Amino acid sequence: MYTGTALFDLLLPGDSRSLKAKRSYVRPIVAALRKFEVSAAEVGALDLHGRAEIGVAVVAAEPAHVREVLDSCERLIAARPETELLSVRRRLHGADD
Repeated sequence: MYTGTALFDLLLPGDSRSLKAKRSYVRPIVAALRKFEVSAAEVGALDLHGRAEIGVAVVAAEPAHVREVLDSCERLIAARPETELLSVRRRLHGADD
C-alpha cells in the first residue's frame, strides 16, 4: 500500500479580498479534485486573503498509480485560469516507511 500527498499553494485573483470571495474560488477546485477519488481540502492560509493551500491525499496499491493521480490533480489546478499555482510539495510513502 502506498500513500501520496500533495500541497498546492495558490495565488487567487485580486478580487478575493474577503473570505467569502476566497471560498468562491477554493470550493469549486476542491469539488473538482474529489472527482479523482482523493481526499481534498483547504488546509492552509485559511485567514489570508488572496492565497490558499489545498491538500490532496491518495492511497493506492502501486506507487505509479499514486503519481498518476497526483499528476492529474496538479494538471487540473494548473489549468484553472482564475488562479496561479505557485508551488507544489509532494510526498510518497510506502509500506516500509
